[in-house]
Amino acid sequence: MNSPTTVERPAGAAPAPAPSAPRTAVPLRALRLPGGRSLRWHPRATVVGLLILAALCGTAVWSLTAGDYPLPVSDVVDVLTGGGRRADRYIVMEVRLPRLLTALLVGAALGLAGALFQTLARNPLGSPDVIGFTVGSASGALAVILVIGGSAATVAGGAVVGGLFTSVLVYLLARRGGTQGYRLVLVGIGVSSLLSSLNAYLIARASFSDAQSAAVWLTGSLNARGWEHCGPMAVALALLLPAAVLLGRPLRMLEMGDDAASSLGVRTEGARIWLVLIGVGLTAAATAAAGPIPFVALIAPQAVRRLTRATGPNLLGSTLLGALLLALSDLAAQRLLAPTQLPVGVLTGVIGGCYLVWLILGQWRTGRG
Repeated sequence: MNSPTTVERPAGAAPAPAPSAPRTAVPLRALRLPGGRSLRWHPRATVVGLLILAALCGTAVWSLTAGDYPLPVSDVVDVLTGGGRRADRYIVMEVRLPRLLTALLVGAALGLAGALFQTLARNPLGSPDVIGFTVGSASGALAVILVIGGSAATVAGGAVVGGLFTSVLVYLLARRGGTQGYRLVLVGIGVSSLLSSLNAYLIARASFSDAQSAAVWLTGSLNARGWEHCGPMAVALALLLPAAVLLGRPLRMLEMGDDAASSLGVRTEGARIWLVLIGVGLTAAATAAAGPIPFVALIAPQAVRRLTRATGPNLLGSTLLGALLLALSDLAAQRLLAPTQLPVGVLTGVIGGCYLVWLILGQWRTGRG
């Protein structure tokens, strides 16, 4: 960081005005609790979070009632409370509800992973799908699907191993002279390109039927997702979300730089390793459940920061908005954009590509591109 430049003023000149607070900064408020304790909270972030929750509820109702077999809300409620007709129970409990829950859980995991990696990299492009962790998880899962074969648990294990290997490789290559955000992004993009070539090679060597299935899986899809995909994803998020929240303070300190974090008592390398492992676990679990869905991890944290105007990683807000983005994208891909169901990764790829171009143009206009 460049040191501030000292400007000399003539004697007797009025002092320069103090710099005003950024317009985007919204102050925290303290909530007094019994026992002399206090809880800091962010009013705007709270309102935004409640609005996202309301939108999630509306999306869930729409997803469970709309389709080729429409159902009124009352019938859906009857099914969820243990009643309803047999056909209604099948449509809700075996077709729509597992897909909806998988979309919410996968989107939440991607949004949280994006917030972790963007904060660690101190770069808006530092999301797992840009720096190669998503592609690495996909490579591990593809190797299991096309070479080894196995159950869904084996595929999930391959995704975790691929994501961990990629994260170690990217971290070591970007570690020289200290981990810098821009270096991490550039190295990740290069590793992602290499792994994409490896995925293409695996598909080219596979049989026609396996190659076709793998190509569809690589686009990222929630088609035919059932409870066997929803359950492991729920377990992974239940374990990794609290761990990420507990490491929220060290993450906030790391956002200010290693020197500042060390001076505040944070063990920077240990905290960074744990946070990377949590982010890789979230990315690998999401990839194993729905394939490599692009750009949700990129968009959700930045959109939350713009909506809440709050500093810090915004972990919970990114988690909620990631779930909403993926559920809405899947609903649009099913019902609004095509006569046949599109893989949700196609739609998120289009949205994310447009957002990425807009982000790069904005960086270029401000002289930071």
